[in-house]
Amino acid sequence: MSVLHVVFKVDGAEYVLPASEVLQMESFTGATPVPGAPAHVAGLVQVRGRVIPVVDARTRFGLPPVERSLDSRVVVGRLGERTVGLLVDSAREVLKLDPGQFKPPPPLVMEGAQGFVKAVAQVGPRLVMLIDFPRVIGEETSDGDGKR
Repeated sequence: MSVLHVVFKVDGAEYVLPASEVLQMESFTGATPVPGAPAHVAGLVQVRGRVIPVVDARTRFGLPPVERSLDSRVVVGRLGERTVGLLVDSAREVLKLDPGQFKPPPPLVMEGAQGFVKAVAQVGPRLVMLIDFPRVIGEETSDGDGKR
């Protein structure tokens, strides 16, 4: 059974998240910095009357910053009770992917991506990477109890 996935780009690479985890996509017009926040937190933005934290995917993935453009998007996702935005270079596509298309990432990717990439799928000539949203936005539990 195919599942809809939202496709977004960071530094030319294509990543996907199940559409069920994405609430909406918003243009990025800037964020209010939060004093003392980790470097990968771009700040706070207001989305439909709610204030949410935004994680900069480039910083989180260890990539150099770029000038934000009209293509920059905040992919707003839900994590349990929390709503968090992920700032990406662009996001404007939805793909239907079969769970069977996803394969474990190669070991080199696993090491380099710090566990941010859960799986990869071949879509014609393209490779898309399924991200571990909780880990990317810094919500993984460190005490190993497996809670998500």
